[in-house]
Amino acid sequence: MKLVKILLAIFIPPVAAFLQVGVSTHLWINIVLTLLGGLPGILHALWLVATDQQAS
Repeated sequence: MKLVKILLAIFIPPVAAFLQVGVSTHLWINIVLTLLGGLPGILHALWLVATDQQAS
């Protein structure tokens, strides 16, 4: 499942962020970062998946 999340983080960052943390502040941050430019959203989503962040 982690491989799927990594691939989603690269191609569709907000979906990966949602699967990792649900509807939380991290999801909204990721959406804004993705809209500002693809790379920041990708990096944020990869960070969420790599550090195994959970909804708080």
